Amino acid sequence: MTGLTVTHEHGLKIGVGVGDVEIASYVYGHDLPTFEAPKPYLYPMRTLSGALVAAYRPHDHRWHKGLQMTWSHVSGQNFWGGNTYVHGQGYVALDNVGTMRHDSFDIIDLTGDELTLRESLTWVASTGESWVAETRTLRFHGVDAGRGTWLLDFGTELRNIRGEALELGSPTTHGRPNAGYTGFFWRGPRGFTGGEIITAGGGGGPETMGTTDSPWLAYTGKNDDVDGGATVLVLAGSTTHGTLTWFVRNDPFPAVNPSPAFDKEITLADGDSLSLQHRVAVADRIWTRAECEGFAAEHSL
Repeated sequence: MTGLTVTHEHGLKIGVGVGDVEIASYVYGHDLPTFEAPKPYLYPMRTLSGALVAAYRPHDHRWHKGLQMTWSHVSGQNFWGGNTYVHGQGYVALDNVGTMRHDSFDIIDLTGDELTLRESLTWVASTGESWVAETRTLRFHGVDAGRGTWLLDFGTELRNIRGEALELGSPTTHGRPNAGYTGFFWRGPRGFTGGEIITAGGGGGPETMGTTDSPWLAYTGKNDDVDGGATVLVLAGSTTHGTLTWFVRNDPFPAVNPSPAFDKEITLADGDSLSLQHRVAVADRIWTRAECEGFAAEHSL
């Protein structure tokens, strides 16, 4: 194992390093356009060898920022960013884009080879009303220079504080087939377009979209700038509501998302909470199927 280093630009971001490589930066205070649904995000994300494995504000979807927790349809509000899907009209610019506001860090704990962040956030609707109180935990760990890997555990509890029920959905729950993106979302770098998608039991490929039978999904791609390629392995983890369903694309852009509301809306009563747990592994080369299966079995949630 290799130790982590941390740099904190107070009010803006926390950087996580291994040696002379910043493997991740958690940006929680960036001033962003309202249309992009401002929220914390992880960018950049890099392998131990320094290869970039995430995209930031790509021209096709400016609200895509590395790895982030987000939600596209919340009782008429859009905490995802951009236009909102309206059945029969397509994507429409509405005055309904909310913000996930960083309130505080309750824990910033570095113990040599692990960093734990516990954050309190409030989801604020476009009307200025507070709808969700979120407690989020990020744990950076599992740095292994020999294997070229590091791990991120992501957990969140979303508590409804609106005063009435929240309907949590996606474009698919609102009528667009195979567009059930919502929740914990990774946008890969442009160079990963067309990369390989691998799932358990011999599965994989773009046809993984909308499936629920694999506990993990690996995406491999070739690097720009740094020689070779990389693998991002997402362990779906768990949800207290609904079913985690894979939203994944390798064309026209790389994206992976274990969606909790892919094609079935979740009703969260006032005062109730929804919890999600996910794990991400970043490897500094392209893994074979056998390597993906072995690592996933070793690090299952």
